[in-house]
Amino acid sequence: MTATVNILLVEDDEVDVQGLKRAFSKSRIGNPITVARDGIEALEILRGENGHARLPKPHMILLDLNMPRMNGIEFLETIRADDDLKGSVVFMITTSKADEDKARAYGHNVAGYIVKQDPAGTFMEAVGLLEHYWKIIELPA
Repeated sequence: MTATVNILLVEDDEVDVQGLKRAFSKSRIGNPITVARDGIEALEILRGENGHARLPKPHMILLDLNMPRMNGIEFLETIRADDDLKGSVVFMITTSKADEDKARAYGHNVAGYIVKQDPAGTFMEAVGLLEHYWKIIELPA
């Protein structure tokens, strides 16, 4: 029996949050999705701090790059330095096409880097990529 993968979506744009949720629903993926508006709130959710319930493992993180308070790269640096969180599976979903952003993200061991282009197509592409990833990789509990 495999455990349900909990998804943490770290995204400050409500339109993007709703678009990704619609793509999951359209693909009939019913995994629980928790939303954090920036890296600080995401850390609180992952650690169960500041009144947030701790996100159960296994989990997968969908991470935006440009956010207030703590951006995606700062968040990646923090979780990769945390013994409890360093093995988290992270996919970047961002508008940035910059090679330096891609290199920095992959330097922090992201599982994939998805550029937001047309909203509906990008989110369906992201869901397809995640489905493929789940089929070939068994996430540790």
